Amino acid sequence: MNIEGYELLERLSRGRELDVFDAWSEERGCRCVVKTLRPELRGDPAAARRLRAEGRLLLSLTHPHIARAYELLTVDGAPVLVLETLGGATLSWLVREGGVRLRPDDLCHLGVQLCSAVGYLHRGGRLHLDLKPSNVISENGIARVIDLNLARRPGRVPKGYGTAQYLAPEQARGGRVDAAADVWGIGATLFAAATAKRPFGASGAEQLERRAEPLRRVRRSLPKPFADVVDGCLEPEPGRRPAVADVEAELDALL
Repeated sequence: MNIEGYELLERLSRGRELDVFDAWSEERGCRCVVKTLRPELRGDPAAARRLRAEGRLLLSLTHPHIARAYELLTVDGAPVLVLETLGGATLSWLVREGGVRLRPDDLCHLGVQLCSAVGYLHRGGRLHLDLKPSNVISENGIARVIDLNLARRPGRVPKGYGTAQYLAPEQARGGRVDAAADVWGIGATLFAAATAKRPFGASGAEQLERRAEPLRRVRRSLPKPFADVVDGCLEPEPGRRPAVADVEAELDALL
């Protein structure tokens, strides 16, 4: 694909619908990230609609813990989303491949930043619905949330909407979702960051069959107040989970 003003340097990843490229912006004189539809999906109106929706949403957001979009283009009839390049690494790489063991204070800082980003999204009427370590970029203690491809307003979602290992139970079963689903995502991300393990395995059905293992059973050295916050986020019943603002306040108080 030729995109005027951009040189595609290499493909960074390939998902079910999207190709993500490292690119050079001639106008800005810097590297950036370009998201396009996979070649076989460039004529798919539903996939195009989702990428355009993500682009329009990101262009409307300004938050220090959410990746910025530069522009949304149309090339050969298909949408192309241009984003800033972020330094650092994904949280999933840091804790699994990089062997980084986050201290309790680091985990609280991470949680506060995630809550700040998610709360900002919620006040704008959107849910993220795909919070997980691979959708968080961390550099020098600053976390940035990426990939709003599944973001939508509160309401009904199809069964299994999201990433299987990080689905809130209501996402796994399908039906109405609200802010509580992202509270689960915050808890699941903090659980994985603290332990280098997912709260559940590969099947989204596990979230319907049992509770997540208590955090301190997996990493006993963690302070109980922090573990209690994470365990509360992973309550199976949405109505029993704390609000995002309450999670942020509790984690901030632990710092």
